[in-house]
Amino acid sequence: MRAREVLENIDTVAGYTTYIELIRPLIADKNIISTAMMKEVERVRSAVDTALSGNACAIVCSGDPGIYAMAGLAFEMLREMKVFAVAPGKEDTLSQADAGNAMVVEVVPGIPALASGASLLGAPLTHDFAVVSLSDLLTPWETIAERLDAAARADFVIVLYNPKSKRRADHLKRAQEIILRHRDGDTVTGIVTAAMRRHQDVHIIALKDLDKAAVDMQTTVFIGNRASFRYRDFIITPRGYAQKYSL
Repeated sequence: MRAREVLENIDTVAGYTTYIELIRPLIADKNIISTAMMKEVERVRSAVDTALSGNACAIVCSGDPGIYAMAGLAFEMLREMKVFAVAPGKEDTLSQADAGNAMVVEVVPGIPALASGASLLGAPLTHDFAVVSLSDLLTPWETIAERLDAAARADFVIVLYNPKSKRRADHLKRAQEIILRHRDGDTVTGIVTAAMRRHQDVHIIALKDLDKAAVDMQTTVFIGNRASFRYRDFIITPRGYAQKYSL
């Protein structure tokens, strides 16, 4: 597993406090850069400074680093800091002048919540789907609402990240109302909290009951399309084989 190999061979690990604790047994002998929620910029800057000083550093996050996570911010900051980032094996593309302010950057893939959650529900993402975060910390709610409306109107299966927090207690209900403009109230909906973790919880409800569901920032919501159906304890979104072949 590439992630484990990287953690074994670096000097420093940077991450959100909760995620650092999740992998603490793997990094017991490493230098740690740990920051609280909403300190992402400081965390990445410290990691970049550490790497530029000659100490290999890994930034850890949950799920996949390129899906609502730290890879994008890291690249944005590298550009702003005028660091020459190169992919592994591409070091020879740097000029001698650039090499002094260069860094090899590798994005190690992980399993995003949309994949781990979907596996626990069966096969809700077998056809086209859209993923929308309900967090308006960095994206205006008006933009989020437009995307929800477009996805629901186009009959995508919809995956919701960050459905509710103390500060955003009503966002899930507002999203539900938007989607119900285009989707039947009995649309099958999966609720997955803490997928693959100790307090994992999975259950299936109707879209009309989504506003009453127990969700938090560790929850991923899966809203079926018009063809999605419940089969025992699973949600299935058919790809269309039954229309073309005899099953």
